[in-house]
Amino acid sequence: MSTVTHGNSISSIGNLKNDPDHLLVLVHGILASTADWTYAEAELKRRLGKNYLIYVSSSNTYTKTFTGIDGAGKRLADEVLQVVKKTRSLKRISFLSHSLGGLFARYAIAVLYSPDTYSRDQPGDLANNMTEYLQETNFSKGGLIAGLEPINFITLATPHLGVRGKKQLPFLLGVPILEKLAAPIAPFFVGQTGSQLFLTDGKPDKPPLLLRMASDCDDGKFLSALGTFRCRIIYANVSYDHMVGWRTSSIRRETELSKPPRQSLDGYKHVVDVEYCPPVPSDGPKFSPKAVQAKEAAQNAPNTQSTVEYHEIVEEEMIRGLQLLGWKKVDVSFHSAFWPFFAHNNIHVKNEWFHNAGVGVIAHVADSLKQQEASSVLSASL
Repeated sequence: MSTVTHGNSISSIGNLKNDPDHLLVLVHGILASTADWTYAEAELKRRLGKNYLIYVSSSNTYTKTFTGIDGAGKRLADEVLQVVKKTRSLKRISFLSHSLGGLFARYAIAVLYSPDTYSRDQPGDLANNMTEYLQETNFSKGGLIAGLEPINFITLATPHLGVRGKKQLPFLLGVPILEKLAAPIAPFFVGQTGSQLFLTDGKPDKPPLLLRMASDCDDGKFLSALGTFRCRIIYANVSYDHMVGWRTSSIRRETELSKPPRQSLDGYKHVVDVEYCPPVPSDGPKFSPKAVQAKEAAQNAPNTQSTVEYHEIVEEEMIRGLQLLGWKKVDVSFHSAFWPFFAHNNIHVKNEWFHNAGVGVIAHVADSLKQQEASSVLSASL
């Protein structure tokens, strides 16, 4: 039986027999809470066994998700460190995140990253070790997250490229005037997080946060941290997701989208396709002079053409940066579900009664975790 805990009970971790050695952190999305993981938590507990400590993050509930991806990521990192310090048996770590939680997790792992070894007894703030990071050009050379071996980094319907652009925020229906108005309005409703998701944060000489998170930079070794994980998996809704578009959740260009299969994979209802995308070498993401000029033009003489040009450049840079790493991309289609328009909540079964169309997705996640667990144990024994 695996150990399961929430943010309000970590003091009791590590006092049981058969202590777990693999920490699985579940991270919810915007305006959400630990209750969003009730079904998935129980199902993962049942399927994964006693080696896992399944921990549901509680540091960014409800309106705390409005305070910015960076602020939420730092809180998540602190929370994970507390769990690790109280659970002496842990050796490995994985993350499973839904929606905005995937961006929180990407920021947190950069805070928790160390390039070679890190002792949980090491004094001082882990974030202070940022100045000691190695300058790596190969982002898959290894390292630790919170002093543990990183195994899986999994996101479900996460807006990796933000929500700026055509149909990246589907409930706007791709209507240009609505998409144009949404960017300046978003911060009034969802605070700093809105500015970061719409790529309106930063200055001409400082890229938006999401672009910086597609690289190793002064803010953190974001790609190096992602590269330490044995497996990176992104689940994306191909349609009916009103919050996160297919392109941004699957880190694809518009030209890379094709009509998805309609038949589910055996044993995993509504999971329609799995594609492994190897790393794509390039010079890496950079805020090019062309992008600087485009942003200045968009600010000084706002018009549709200059604004679109700037954000197209930024999106391409984010894709190029994230594609320096290999990803397993899993496409999910709820077209045949009774309530297909609940796709954003179906994908992680937010509510067992209303969103149970996603049980096949959670089963697929569990089997992916088990597969990597088995391979990591095997490699450790060799």
